Amino acid sequence: MFMIRTVLLSSLLLVSTSLFAHHGGSHDESTSAEGSHLDVTQPWTRATPPGAAAGGGFLTITNHGSVDDRLVGASAAITDQVEIHTMEMDGDVMRMQHLPGGIEIPAGETVTLAPGGLHLMFMALSSPIEEGQPIAITLEFQHAESIETELQVVPVGASPKGQDAHADHHADHHEEHGQMVH
Repeated sequence: MFMIRTVLLSSLLLVSTSLFAHHGGSHDESTSAEGSHLDVTQPWTRATPPGAAAGGGFLTITNHGSVDDRLVGASAAITDQVEIHTMEMDGDVMRMQHLPGGIEIPAGETVTLAPGGLHLMFMALSSPIEEGQPIAITLEFQHAESIETELQVVPVGASPKGQDAHADHHADHHEEHGQMVH
């Protein structure tokens, strides 16, 4: 009897998860053969001032699957050059580093790309990112199918509600004082 309940519950969970994803419950696509199941939530970016050459992209990726995955790239309608970066303190200097190998998304865990840490970097912008004009992006993974989503564009220096204001302040502080090294 226990085995039958387990099979039924597992089947119900699979069906409800598939229906949720199929009906737009999340911006999520996965390859079930690989055991990867990713959700992308809270996608956003900041508007950039005129003349800005770059902008950042932020979001949260949750791996509900049983296999580790990796964000290996991204593309965006606003530029031909999107890179995956991290920012870390080195003494009193904030250093940005390109991560050509991408970002690991461990099975059963959530990874957040946020100001002052892991983020997408939109390089060589030909025009400013404008507040209220969503940015279409495609995230590329090692195992899962690519995921298309839109970044909400908030005002310059702002963050969407619920984001970590301390991380924003930390990153903004170093940008203001010219202490960020790329």
